[in-house]
Amino acid sequence: MIRVTETIAIPDDEVEERFVRASGPGGQNVNKVSTAVELRFDVPGSSLPSDVKQRLMALGGKRLTADGVLIIDSREHRTQAQNREAGRVRLVALLQQAARRPRKRTATTPRPAAREKRLTSKKRRGEIKAARGRTSEDE
Repeated sequence: MIRVTETIAIPDDEVEERFVRASGPGGQNVNKVSTAVELRFDVPGSSLPSDVKQRLMALGGKRLTADGVLIIDSREHRTQAQNREAGRVRLVALLQQAARRPRKRTATTPRPAAREKRLTSKKRRGEIKAARGRTSEDE
């Protein structure tokens, strides 16, 4: 059981793990042992609430396949156990980010002083640009 928040938890059978050979540090061991882990999490088929699923699909980006499977690849450590733990930590971090509801934006209006300041700066900038043009003396 992977605990995301106090209300959201994912059963272990919803996360599929595949171990593959990794590149990078490890010497000759890299060629013999499958230490890299690829976590596969089926977002549409999971037990997550629908709003969390939608946010996770948006956050997934290039880690999401066409069928909605989230793939997290971890190969930064030399051992399988460390890579497995690192992949799970990254999955939980992504799920926690998706579980957080975005704050509602409250519409505000600019204050009169700010509006006046913006208009005076526009007027000043327009005068600077107008001064760049040809004058009657140039002709």
